[in-house]
Amino acid sequence: MTDWYSITASIGTATRQAFQLDRRTAIRGGWINQTYRISGRDGRQFFVKLNAADKLAMFSAEVAGLNEIATTQTIRVPRPIANGTAGSQSFLVLEHLDLGGSGDSVSLGKQLAAMHRCSFRQFGYMQDNFIGSTQQPNAFSDDWVDFWRERRLKYQLQLASKKGYADLLENLGWKLLDALPAYFEGYSPQPSLLHGDLWGGNHSYLPDGTPVIFDPAIYYGDREADLAMTELFGGYSSDFYTAYRVAYPLHEGYALRRDLYNLYHILNHANMFGGGYARQAEGIMRRLLAIVR
Repeated sequence: MTDWYSITASIGTATRQAFQLDRRTAIRGGWINQTYRISGRDGRQFFVKLNAADKLAMFSAEVAGLNEIATTQTIRVPRPIANGTAGSQSFLVLEHLDLGGSGDSVSLGKQLAAMHRCSFRQFGYMQDNFIGSTQQPNAFSDDWVDFWRERRLKYQLQLASKKGYADLLENLGWKLLDALPAYFEGYSPQPSLLHGDLWGGNHSYLPDGTPVIFDPAIYYGDREADLAMTELFGGYSSDFYTAYRVAYPLHEGYALRRDLYNLYHILNHANMFGGGYARQAEGIMRRLLAIVR
């Protein structure tokens, strides 16, 4: 049973205003966490995520990511209110935003480009975080190809072997890791602040059309990785891409690397869900290797 008393007490402490729970409404859509909209007797509303107590690190990492993006003052994100444990559960409280429908996709493209111009001296991030429910290692590196090899593809391939996909993926995977430099000839990306998990379900709009992004898995990396994921599952308009490219033109080799970046997410889906994602990852690796042979 959820300890709502402890959660509401944390809201009161964080906001310096006592919060008395009036009602809560379960929100469908997520598969990792339980989610609720809660309302207080004073009319305030908050968005709450719940998971097992041992998932607190996942929520703490999300708070860090949201705060990092907010600091750039480029694109709107939900403001973290409180997080911690309550009994057998961990929780994250965010400001409640009235999201839904369509909005200003041109501003979304421009604002994402502005966020991507926020840079750092190395690739990675100061702490590990999570991509879905999978831990995402972010130890800093001066070399982007090495970072993508070791912290992204190799890490997921090792997880896949533990999941029983060694025969299907391992041989192709190691060949691809060896071939990685070939996809970056003439291209040296700068470390850009990335959302990290920018599929269509992780952006929306306020009633006035203002874009909002959420559920980040941030790190500093090649901005092409964010753009590639926007194309993986759809959900972004042509106006978004036009506005982004005008604000921050892409390298001509982006189309070559798009599948390379999305392979990471397909491997992660294979490790989380199994099913046809492992076969999809195999197909992507075969296509990528055929390009450089």
